[in-house]
Amino acid sequence: MLKSVDDSPEERVPLSRDRVLRGAVAVADAAGIAALTMRSLASELGVKPMSLYHYVASKDEILDGIVDLVFSEIDLPSPGGDWKSQLRLRAVSARRALGRHPWAIGLMESRANPGPATLRHHDATLATLRSAGFSVAMTAHAYALLDSYIYGFAIQEASLPFNPENVIETTEAIMQHFADEYPHLAEMATGHILRPGYDFGDEFEIGLSVILDALTRSIPGHGETN
Repeated sequence: MLKSVDDSPEERVPLSRDRVLRGAVAVADAAGIAALTMRSLASELGVKPMSLYHYVASKDEILDGIVDLVFSEIDLPSPGGDWKSQLRLRAVSARRALGRHPWAIGLMESRANPGPATLRHHDATLATLRSAGFSVAMTAHAYALLDSYIYGFAIQEASLPFNPENVIETTEAIMQHFADEYPHLAEMATGHILRPGYDFGDEFEIGLSVILDALTRSIPGHGETN
């Protein structure tokens, strides 16, 4: 909820760069990235807009910072262990972070001035792939494939017209328009989506397993070599 600039000084937490960035995340989480302006951020923090410029030089710097905060929420993989388990941990954590901050999906790889958490994240992921035995080129291919899947799934999940709470009601309403004309869609709805306990998010783990198993064959000594 946006705060009034008329809040008494005694109730305010002193400004800092970290507080400014976390306030920006709060605005974006509540209303989307388009709602994030210097004015809306100042309102969220209960300060005058000009006071923000003591901590951030521009909106671009804010975007750099909040993307870095999202990367800091993603578990880092550890090179040298079981690479598939480590990359699964990273993928699941990334999906959860993007679920909390759906506005970040289109921004994660867009920043020309990545912050320290972003750089640590990328370096740890590359190190995990390299230590698993992937060549430099195949490491690049594997990383691109994994991120395409993670970000793509996050976009699809955020765009669905239903969630686990209303999936039955929404799906049945949609089925009324195609059940007779599109039998395979009806079959999918009745035979899978409308079954007790259905959660679209479960599809993430299945697809991730397929990708990780396929990538194994690209490690020298484990099948095909690149």
